[in-house]
Amino acid sequence: MIVVATSDFEVYHGVVNELRDRGTTFTTVEPDESLPEETAVVVTGDDHADDFPNVTTIVADPDDPRRAIDQALTAVRGDGGRTIIGVDPGRKPGIAVLAGEMVVAAFQVPLADAVDAIQREVAEAADPVVRIGDGSRLQGATLVNDLEDVRVELVDETGTTPYLGTGARGMEDVLAAVNIARLEGEVVDAREIEPTAGELQVIKDRSREQSETNRAIDEVLARRVAAGELTIEEALDEHRNGGETNGGTEPDD
Repeated sequence: MIVVATSDFEVYHGVVNELRDRGTTFTTVEPDESLPEETAVVVTGDDHADDFPNVTTIVADPDDPRRAIDQALTAVRGDGGRTIIGVDPGRKPGIAVLAGEMVVAAFQVPLADAVDAIQREVAEAADPVVRIGDGSRLQGATLVNDLEDVRVELVDETGTTPYLGTGARGMEDVLAAVNIARLEGEVVDAREIEPTAGELQVIKDRSREQSETNRAIDEVLARRVAAGELTIEEALDEHRNGGETNGGTEPDD
């Protein structure tokens, strides 16, 4: 059982609300009271971090109670609670965080924010693994290459996107990320991808859509975007400032 024991009102309020939102069984005690026999984890604040030496203790940050509860749930589940991050890559990757088989968090963020979001989730986890789908090759390669100090697996994502019924539209990337997290993949340190002509054209088309002058970036800049060196916005800035490698402006096509 998870026991909340703190005199810090902000910690208490945030942790208890988080536990209730998840439907988790827990109890609360005053910090100077005896813990119930069935106590598996104590969640407390800095004020009592050293008061429970004989039981697993999680110190909660009042500004981030969710992380403490993720850690507590993982501890309660023991070896079956390994933190696994599933990622369905794309322009806005779906990200699912699992503790064992339990989904404890889910996100969908712009590609530029995805690595930071993933790194935050694995920062304090024991032996975490990040599983990235092998679709959306260019975006997936960017994630693989930018993630550091964590085991990364490349997963065959065939069939991971579920059928969505009425009212579930927009959830497909996150649900695919959950399925990806549950599949073992090939461990990778880096992924080198040579963009196809079609992929480069898609990047050019997107740059045209974002351009105030309805002009596309050239192929050299498009390759840098494909490699993750630049965002489309940064490539457009270079294009406007005459920073293209070929020294010219690509004609509209």
